[in-house]
Amino acid sequence: MPDPFVILIAVVLVALVFDFTNGAHDSANAIATIVSTKVLSPRTAVLMAAVLNLAGAFVGTKVAHTIGSGIVHPDMVRGCQALTLAALGGAIFWNLLTWYLGLPSSSSHALIGGLMGSAVAYGGFNTLHYASIAEKILLPLVLSPLAGFLSGYLLMLGLSWSFRRAHPTKVNTSFRKLQIVSSALMATSHGMNDAQKTMGIITLALFVGHQITDLTVPFWVKLACAMAMAMGTAMGGWKIVKTMGHKIFKLEAVHGCAAETSAALVITGASLVGAPISTTHTISTAVLGVGSSKRLSAVRWGIAGNMVVAWVLTLPAAAVVAAICFELLRLLGLATVAGAPLP
Repeated sequence: MPDPFVILIAVVLVALVFDFTNGAHDSANAIATIVSTKVLSPRTAVLMAAVLNLAGAFVGTKVAHTIGSGIVHPDMVRGCQALTLAALGGAIFWNLLTWYLGLPSSSSHALIGGLMGSAVAYGGFNTLHYASIAEKILLPLVLSPLAGFLSGYLLMLGLSWSFRRAHPTKVNTSFRKLQIVSSALMATSHGMNDAQKTMGIITLALFVGHQITDLTVPFWVKLACAMAMAMGTAMGGWKIVKTMGHKIFKLEAVHGCAAETSAALVITGASLVGAPISTTHTISTAVLGVGSSKRLSAVRWGIAGNMVVAWVLTLPAAAVVAAICFELLRLLGLATVAGAPLP
């Protein structure tokens, strides 16, 4: 059996890899609309998103606490460091697969599904914190896309009514500048919610490995996760940018501003209450809401349907892969099933 500290180091490194892939996968959330409307060049947009993702990661720790203690019962999995390693394996696999396919699925729910699957493989279904999962995971899973759609729809309706007598060219010229602000808000809110998820998984690993006595996030964990996400964002996610910015609805600057602003408000609100929602779900449905305010036929609902399929599959798919990863680690002598001896 390897030194438990070596396994812990492996968990931290793999978690930072996940954070990197999260940044690369989800950078499109903040920059897709601003690139598609040609307000900023891809290089400038990615740089801005990377810096603001870094800043947002330092704002609050409520989402990290939900990941660390609101999905599995920490005391029931304490001592099994391989559990978080398997959870990350399931999440990274799903992130890479959907990135390769160009599908804007949720890195957040891939991580949550992975943690649930590895916990069940270790100690059975009793390890799951059902009340918290229902309140902080499943309910936001349903409500955040609806909130994104509704806020995008209503904000775009309000803007359309307010500028109904203005010339469309002048409106778009004005909103090209405003979209820089809305994109900045989106990037910051993404860092607030998504970077905290990896902070939570590393903090849980430290607690499980008896390195900390409670689930307070250490400063070095915040810094490492923020840097990893910023570096991933700098890599960009150009396939997903193409899907988000071009295939769902033909965006103009005013549409991009409305979608980003409404999504950023929903994500920020969720972060403040500790709900680890999907930034991808929220911005995607905000784009759908903005497009629907013009006319329903303006939205390419077939692309939207493909995204919904990816969303529905994410939790169970990542959970299954994580459970398989845990069993492989157990066969290699790196993990035990609760109450069972090493093989």
